[in-house]
This record gives sequence, structure tokens and C-alpha cells, in this order.
Amino acid sequence: MNVARLVHPGFWFDKTPMQQALDLAKRGVGGFCLYGGTKEQVAEFTAAVRAASPLDYLLISADYEDGLGRWLPDAPLLPSNMALGAANDENLAFEKGLITARQARSLGVDWVFAPVLDLANNPLNPIVNTRSFGAAPERVIRLGRAFLKGLAQDGALSSIKHFPGHGDTTTDSHVALPVLQRTQEELLTRELIPFQQLLPFADSVMLGHLLLPEIDPENPASLSPAIAGEMLRKQLNYQGCVLTDALLMKAIGDEKQAALRALQTGVNILLVPQNPGELIDFLEENEVAANCLALSEKLQNTLCAKAKNAGPRPTPQEAFAPNDFTRRTAQKAIVFCGQAPSLKAGQTVHYLEIGSDGKTSATPLYDALKKAGVCLSPFTGKADYLLVVCLRRYKAFRGSVALEQEDESRLQTALQHCRTSVAVLLASPWALPAKTHTHGTLFTFSPAPEFQETAAEILLGSRPAKGQLPISL
Repeated sequence: MNVARLVHPGFWFDKTPMQQALDLAKRGVGGFCLYGGTKEQVAEFTAAVRAASPLDYLLISADYEDGLGRWLPDAPLLPSNMALGAANDENLAFEKGLITARQARSLGVDWVFAPVLDLANNPLNPIVNTRSFGAAPERVIRLGRAFLKGLAQDGALSSIKHFPGHGDTTTDSHVALPVLQRTQEELLTRELIPFQQLLPFADSVMLGHLLLPEIDPENPASLSPAIAGEMLRKQLNYQGCVLTDALLMKAIGDEKQAALRALQTGVNILLVPQNPGELIDFLEENEVAANCLALSEKLQNTLCAKAKNAGPRPTPQEAFAPNDFTRRTAQKAIVFCGQAPSLKAGQTVHYLEIGSDGKTSATPLYDALKKAGVCLSPFTGKADYLLVVCLRRYKAFRGSVALEQEDESRLQTALQHCRTSVAVLLASPWALPAKTHTHGTLFTFSPAPEFQETAAEILLGSRPAKGQLPISL
């Protein structure tokens, strides 16, 4: 096998040169992982690189964890896994997998790097957050299994991640190396439980860039013979495809040496290096072991055959036809804690926005309240009824999910100058500082328009909040 097939580069629409991708495809890389783009751009890209590749089949993957809308501006944002955890409904998790597979395959994407099986058991974790189904392994197993069934039924490949469990850390592995203080015995009673149960149903496993010093004090899990080799391959007897998390992440140091070490532990695919062409050159010069190449070829061929035999791809028009899935999920997932009077038509409500990332908008929430006759006004110093709207979401490479000090100061000042306050958290349930006290808190776990509109109905008292927190605050 051509050593280039071990490498699956990333492609960032409107950033990565198309000619670079075509050159890598001609060189024989095993696939591409996509970031961004529009529906039309993704469909055109997948067709172009497949036409350029000498391989019988080229795998195209993406992190469509919350549907394609997490990356594509013209695709719908599906409910987060934590929203599904709050709804605690396996049928909804299955449906999310089904819709994700159908929409991805309609654009030529075969492989969805999901679901996340990390436990949401650390409020300070800056990168897992709403990507997790919750803190309880049993709930993660049930909903993760249902999601996997949905993906498989509509023909998409899956990848459970981030082995052996990234939840109870406080560092973003995009920025630095997280540390998880667990013995192997402790892992078996917590983080590893979802992986153990769902390995038989997954097409692949993605390794996490995190250090477990009690098990291997020198190597991240993604490069560790004790974790990626002994634990996953031998003790858990996983014989399927294993891939690294993105090699360009800052947690693992020099990506060329990291790639070699990963291959030596039994990894089959090197995902998203910073410099894929240079990495291929390096691997060619360093003679990757023949048994490593043979196993990767065998496992990639298995994935390719499964993707090819998944049946006809739906058209984008079919795959993206309107549906009420996200609204139905919102109506079962949103949680309200505390007591506060319902909003009424004609009532003046002041709002304070915090935690903005410049991309997430609360416009659907405001529009729904205005349509019901609520008079909304920005907070300017005093309010009878204050709506605190928090837009804070996890974000790769930011390193923290906490509010900036300026926002925290604005929040605490505003709460001292209002009679009634309700916080609406449109994403991270841990975004507010622990010392914050409001009369009520509404958790949506997703900024999708349908979730915001349902949140407005709950604030107006026209709909009950049916969700239950899948985490500890």
C-alpha cells in the first residue's frame, strides 16, 4: 500500500487551496476531513477529489456532531447531544443519527466522526460540554447506541470518540495536553464504560490527545502503547479501525514524530496533519512497517466497501427537506429551574446579552417574544424584569468556556438593579459563574432557532419545560 493512504488531510473551505487537495488526492491519500463550506461546495469538492484519486474509493469525513449545520451555514443545526441527554429519548437520538447520515451522504460525505462518548462530568472542561450526552455512563450508552443505529441505517460510517474519555479534564487539547488522573481500574468504572459497550457497533475509534500519568506518564493516549495498544486492542479486543484525533492539535508536539509513534501503537489512520505533504514525505523516508501498512489497507478497504455498498445517495433536495425533528426535540429537552412569573403581552422586559462569540445570535428568541407582545429593551441600568441571555458555547482553541471578566462584571451589576431575573443559557449549561443567583434559569443546550422559539413559549407560560438536567451543576 502507498504510505500516503495512511494520511487523511483536513480541508478548510475558502482557506485550503483546491489545487493542494487535488495534488494530495493524486498522491493517494486515503481521504479528507472537511471543515466549513456550503452544501454546494462540499458536493463539488467530494466529486472533484474522488475523480482525481487513483484509489478505488476515497473516504470523505467530517465532524458533523450536531448535524451539518455546525459547519455549514446553509444547513440546519441539529440538537446537541446534551439536549438529547436532557430529553432522554432514544428515538430522538436515533433520528438525529438518521438525519445526519442522510444529509452527509447526499453531499458525498461517508464518514461522520461521532458520537462523542466523553462524560460531561467536569464543569470546567472547555471542549466537551454540550457535545456529551451527559454525566451518567448509562445514559451515554443508550443514546450513543441509538445514534449509531441511526447513522448505520442510512449508510454513514461512524467513529466513537475520544478514547479512553476526555470529559473530566480542564484543558482543551487543541491548545495543550490535558491530564486525566485515573488508574486503569478507575477508568473501567467510569470513562471506559460507554466505549466498552459500544465498540461492537462502531466503525472506528478516535483516540484522544490526553495524558493518563497513572497508566502511561510519558505518552498521550493517542500515542501510548499501554492505552492505544494494550488497553484498546488487547484488553478490549477491538479489531476495527483506529485513528488519531487531528494531528495539528497542539497537545502532541511534533506531528511527524507523533505520527510515527501512533503507527507503532497500532493506529491505522493519521488524521488532519498540519503539513500533510511533508508528513507523507517523512513517512516514505522512514519506511513504515509492512504489517502496519497491510493492516491499515485491510481496515480502510473494509470501510470503503461498506461506504460503497450503502445504497444510492439521496439527493440534497430529499436529504434537506424540512422536518420538525429539532422542534420536537426542543419541546422535550429544555430545562427550567427555579421560579419566576411568566411573561405577558404588553410587559416590558429588559435583556442583557453576555458570552457572545460574534456568531451566535439570540434573534429567534427575541422575535418570538416580540411576536407574543412582550416589549423588549436592552438593559441600561435598571429593570423590573431582566432577561440574561447567555450565548457562551464551547469553542476549539479558545481554552476556556467561562465568561470574560467584563461580561461577568456586567452580569453581577445588572442583577443588583432588577426585581426579577431569568437567565436563558442558549448553549453551555455551566456558562454562568457559580455565585450568580437568578430567580429562574432556562437551559436549552442548543442555540438552534427551534430551541430559542420553544424557550420563548416556556417563558410565556404557554408550554411546560419537560427536560431534566443530564449533568450536575
